[in-house]
Amino acid sequence: MTTFQMTVSPDFPPNRIAGWYIFNTWLQKATGLNIHLELYNDFESQRRAISEDQVDMIYANPYDAAMLIREKGFEALARPHGKVDEAVVVTRADAPYNSVDDLKPGLRLAATNDPAVYLLGMMMLEPAELDKENLHVQQVESYPIAAKLLIQNEADLAFFLKEGFEKLSSFTRDQLKVLVESQIGDLFHAFLVGPRLAAQKENIRETLLHMHETPKGQDALASLGFEKWENVTPAEAEFMINLIEALK
Repeated sequence: MTTFQMTVSPDFPPNRIAGWYIFNTWLQKATGLNIHLELYNDFESQRRAISEDQVDMIYANPYDAAMLIREKGFEALARPHGKVDEAVVVTRADAPYNSVDDLKPGLRLAATNDPAVYLLGMMMLEPAELDKENLHVQQVESYPIAAKLLIQNEADLAFFLKEGFEKLSSFTRDQLKVLVESQIGDLFHAFLVGPRLAAQKENIRETLLHMHETPKGQDALASLGFEKWENVTPAEAEFMINLIEALK
């Protein structure tokens, strides 16, 4: 039997790792496909696998979804209901700036290698005329590490996926403050399938869209923090791709 490889954008919260294995088991049973879940620690290793055509299904962030559709022939099938991707620019609670206008060149920025969040973050710094040329940018592996650098005064600013910031403990969030958050409203993570699954894509789409209708499906969704999946049309995917291109 053919084995298809599934992966997940590395920006998901660590407490959802078990949930993705539960989802993978459910999806195999629901579709009858043999699916292997491979989780990568960072975007670089995941993109190497994508470039080597080792990925057949992926829950992708907006930036990678755009690349996969344009360059690798993937198709977006579904997205989590009611979830959009927004970013926040965060600093320490006691920092001497309360808005982007207060920021000056030379500040230390902590950012993960999530390109969509980085694009949104840099867009929000434009009013202060800040960019990678006049900031000291440090790449970090996770949002908790970015928060730690802020709290320990080893960074002045950090970019977070809004949901990632909200997943931090209340103790950590109380030591930080949000300067600004994006309000794009049209960026989202999506479930995509590649060319090897072209004949199965509508079956997979329908399976996902009806997932919430059974108790086991509901349990698997809950383990991911999702309510249900909703359909993604080619027009919606194309609009998001164009938006990503505009943000670049």
